[in-house]
Amino acid sequence: MTHNATKSAKTVLISGASIAGPALALWLHRYGFVPTVVERAPELRTGGYKVDIRGTAIEVCRRMGILDEVRANSTDMRGGSYVDDAGRTIGELPADIFGGRVEEDDEIMRGELARILYDRTREDVEYVFGDSIAEIADDPADADGVTVTFESGTIRRFDLVVGADGLHSNTRKLAFGPEERYKRHLGAYISIFTAPNHLGLDRWETYHALPGKLTCVYSSAGETDAKNLFIFSSTQEQPDHRDTAAQKRFLARTFQGDGWEIPRLLGHAAEADDFYLDSIALVELDHWSTGRVVLLGDAAHCTSPASGQGTGLALTGAYILAGELARAGGDHTVAFARYEQLMRPGVERNQKMAERFVKEMVVDRKWKIALRMLMVRTLPKTPWKNLIAKKIRDEIQATANAVAIEDYDTTARPTVAA
Repeated sequence: MTHNATKSAKTVLISGASIAGPALALWLHRYGFVPTVVERAPELRTGGYKVDIRGTAIEVCRRMGILDEVRANSTDMRGGSYVDDAGRTIGELPADIFGGRVEEDDEIMRGELARILYDRTREDVEYVFGDSIAEIADDPADADGVTVTFESGTIRRFDLVVGADGLHSNTRKLAFGPEERYKRHLGAYISIFTAPNHLGLDRWETYHALPGKLTCVYSSAGETDAKNLFIFSSTQEQPDHRDTAAQKRFLARTFQGDGWEIPRLLGHAAEADDFYLDSIALVELDHWSTGRVVLLGDAAHCTSPASGQGTGLALTGAYILAGELARAGGDHTVAFARYEQLMRPGVERNQKMAERFVKEMVVDRKWKIALRMLMVRTLPKTPWKNLIAKKIRDEIQATANAVAIEDYDTTARPTVAA
């Protein structure tokens, strides 16, 4: 059955080859669509920090057939400790303090997950690296598709375009307007990069807290290097997200004169080739689609790193968007509306949690840091630790399961009307 009078979707251009894009491509290919993924970077980007996969996203990974591989590449973190300026341990929290690894919770490096998804799709999906969308001609009077002009000068036609290109989505800018209309800065920044593991960490995180700042060094299973993480409060406007040199100077100025290992870490930052810095922000749009263009993952609804659910929502959104397109026989007007109807309540719940949590990621007074360190030292020994842990765990799992998923017919195929 054809759901509209125009040609139903068959070819789909996906902008972005991180998590959401390849996940969507995997599902679309299974349903008989023809996806193409375009990525500005010259090759697959395998950097980034560890990401959580919880609740609904675990089931999505199982249905994708990648759950065993995800778990085989788990970070396997053992715990973490807070240290003072002299590097002395103030308190420790073992990984199982909040119930340990459970069925609904897993953790993997973002780059490893990207590699898994790419490896599962590279033989069936066209990937175009080193290019980007320059123009989208989505004329409502054109019932046959969308004309896309690439930065390389190539011009191609697609039935649909999906923006899965992150917080600074180029697709969103072209189809919906400037980023500042939709991005809401939550008053903090995050930076991460890879450096030598000079602390000799083994599946362990080491934190150093200062007023308005938090530094973390960690090394996960199978890694010889370490990830260096900086989070800090600031209302200052960040440098252009494409100007890495200016971003490195911004980070160095912010942490100039601070103690512990920070001077050494800043030296590593200056040399890092996978340096990342960005604002902790939300993306808020009244609608995630316009015409034949739809947004997915952070491009549609960034929940910021504070929620811990960005990757899970990207995987879940890809599953639902592809499933609804298949169910609607390729009719994007039906599928886009249904996709947003299913996703939006859970996304909004996660965004509200992110607004609360970002205030807890860094604290602004020394006495508050001292109080937190006291809690870190005493919590493992308190008789009510299980009650506290359960409360935290229940809230996290509630948000991780905030988007319900349905069963889709994997034999469904898009119909193309004459």
